[in-house]
Amino acid sequence: QVQLVESGGGLVPPGGSLRLSCAGSGTAFTIYTMGWYRQAPGKQRELVAAIPNVGSTVYADSVKGRFTISRDNRKSTVYLQMNSLKPEDTAVYYCKMWWGSRNYWGQGTQVTVSS
Repeated sequence: QVQLVESGGGLVPPGGSLRLSCAGSGTAFTIYTMGWYRQAPGKQRELVAAIPNVGSTVYADSVKGRFTISRDNRKSTVYLQMNSLKPEDTAVYYCKMWWGSRNYWGQGTQVTVSS
């Protein structure tokens, strides 16, 4: 059974930083593209960043220069380093992995940016 477990969310003041982690299990992690999505109240889920096993990373324009996605295949884990956080970054952040027709989601972790 494939599982993705996120951690690292929380409450942070504007300008602060958080690091999200997503640990995968139950499948060959290496072949999958890994990504982070987010969904704010009343809004559609959107792609924040993605990292393939080979190739370039992708970022939403709203997070470029502030967020960094990385992966450690030995640990089957993907990370999202979030710096210079803004109130509009407040959302539930979801980890996703996909390859061909296969895709899996984590349960989500809440990130709240507020003073």
